[in-house]
Amino acid sequence: MTTGPLAALDPGRSKCGLVRTDPSRTQLDEALILDPAACRATLIRWHQQQPLAAVVLGNGTSSRQWQRDLADLAVPVLLVDEWGTTLAARQRYWQLWPPRGWRRLLPTGLRLPPRDLDDLAAQILMERWLQRPLPRGTRALGA
Repeated sequence: MTTGPLAALDPGRSKCGLVRTDPSRTQLDEALILDPAACRATLIRWHQQQPLAAVVLGNGTSSRQWQRDLADLAVPVLLVDEWGTTLAARQRYWQLWPPRGWRRLLPTGLRLPPRDLDDLAAQILMERWLQRPLPRGTRALGA
């Protein structure tokens, strides 16, 4: 695999999680939740700005369609097992943004994050591929 940033995509029918690493793959530069059309457009824009070394793709919902859609990018698509990413994304949310106030008193299993977690699921996919956790850069920190 060539050097450069990686993107990871948690595919979905109505919304997708999308993240991109920095060129050295030491942190996430961007983390987004987008509809599929905007997700594809963002991948193309990222690839034009600085060629992606590969796209890490969850092997679940609609991954076959995404494999076909990404073929014209001429970037390797690396499939990663998507099993358990929703639960892992929920745990990661509370690691990044610890609960405050009365939410701290709730057992972890009862805490529901106040937003969609698709970008965190994409982050989990990236981390599974790299086999290490990645911190989020300032542009990827949005809660």
